[in-house]
Amino acid sequence: MKDKKTLTAPCGLGCFLCDFYEENLTDELAGMMHTKFGVPKEAIPCKGCRQQDGKHFHIPQGCATLDCVKAKGVELCNNCADFPCALLAPVADQAARYPHNIKVYNLSRIKNIGLDRWIEEAGQICEKYFKHKFVVGKGQAD
Repeated sequence: MKDKKTLTAPCGLGCFLCDFYEENLTDELAGMMHTKFGVPKEAIPCKGCRQQDGKHFHIPQGCATLDCVKAKGVELCNNCADFPCALLAPVADQAARYPHNIKVYNLSRIKNIGLDRWIEEAGQICEKYFKHKFVVGKGQAD
């Protein structure tokens, strides 16, 4: 696997955890995407957002967040004076399917504990996001 630091998107998502990342992609998922959406199989594996300039079959227009960090000359959004900005604002739409709402949390953790330590816990954070329950007033329930 490539260096997980370079596989950490500027927005705080871990490309190395994504099902479409080339080393995680299964033949089953690739076949399903090909069949369901007509995506050519060779377009499905992703090398990571930085390596593909923010473009992938599900975001052919590219990523406004990646464009922004490049224009501002920062590595991660949490290094920007405008953090957090509207590009990272949480939304309920498709929150159970896409990890968009975890970005600010991840970037805050990276700022607090550093990228290396965040990489160590990123898998657990993602698993809790998708599999744990929310309890009002308590956050994630174990």
